[in-house]
Amino acid sequence: MRAFDEIYAIAAERHGGAVALEAKLSRPKDAQTLAAIPEDRWLSGMTQRVFSAGFNWKVIEAKWDGFEEAFHGFDADRCAMMDDDWFDALLKDARIVRNGAKIQSVRDNAVFVQELRSEGGIGSVIGGWPAEDYIGLLDMLKRRGSRLGGSSGQYFLRFSGADSLILSADVVARLIAEGLIDKPPTSKSAMRAVQDAVSEWRKQSGRSLTEISQVLARSV
Repeated sequence: MRAFDEIYAIAAERHGGAVALEAKLSRPKDAQTLAAIPEDRWLSGMTQRVFSAGFNWKVIEAKWDGFEEAFHGFDADRCAMMDDDWFDALLKDARIVRNGAKIQSVRDNAVFVQELRSEGGIGSVIGGWPAEDYIGLLDMLKRRGSRLGGSSGQYFLRFSGADSLILSADVVARLIAEGLIDKPPTSKSAMRAVQDAVSEWRKQSGRSLTEISQVLARSV
């Protein structure tokens, strides 16, 4: 496994130098900022990623104002109480993508958001989660949330501004090149190998998971 500085140098060479590479890197929001994000924005973010999975993202983005209207601004308490009449109406609502299982996930994730209130609130839980246990955060989203496993959970975290590693095709290619895995990681042992590697790169560089993720992707 190469040191992070070596991988960074590869990425910088491919993207016009270190200054140009740095300009392309985004940074995560801090814990205080994440904690201050309202619940409805977290539920909105979950829903956008769930509906985008396996679908054209641009279509979802173009319809998003309609989604916000149809789900009443993603008020968690209101969505958690979605009854059959509202559910049936949503199945006919042209403002959204009418997928029953994904509509159901909005209600389930609203309940998930409510449950996290007793743990400090979703923003505090996610913002305070240690980067050394990022795979634990992904597992929590998969177990307790609805349809938030795999890349959906990863992109939800990234678009929300949380510190996150996205196992995109390019990132996976770099991890394979470093001999850490031999295919996209799905097993617990493979995910642990990924976690150990990025934790070591964090120590070496002082950078966030978000920055490391983007550097890995740009090194391929």
